[in-house]
Amino acid sequence: MPRIAKSDSIQTVITTFETTPGMCQDLLDELTEAYRAFISQQPGFIAAGLHVNDAQTRIANYSQWQKREDFLAMLRSEEMRRRNRKINDLCKSFEPVMYDVAETFG
Repeated sequence: MPRIAKSDSIQTVITTFETTPGMCQDLLDELTEAYRAFISQQPGFIAAGLHVNDAQTRIANYSQWQKREDFLAMLRSEEMRRRNRKINDLCKSFEPVMYDVAETFG
């Protein structure tokens, strides 16, 4: 489970996927399988969460990695490149963006 804290040592990645209500569940299934079978097994992976909006037109993915390089190595692997081609077919667009936690509340 992701734990959000202000830390210099953790890389946060938020990826948004634009999809359609008819493709949302298929995309969610593909992302879930990618995390279960591959992404969560990669060096440096800490935790992740998948979020679906009420209209089922967007999926947001929050993931945490030990280092930026760990995320990039996973993303550039042949396995993830193959999976991303399939994921791309299930959505209009997706964009992973790396963030640093600036503040937390609660």
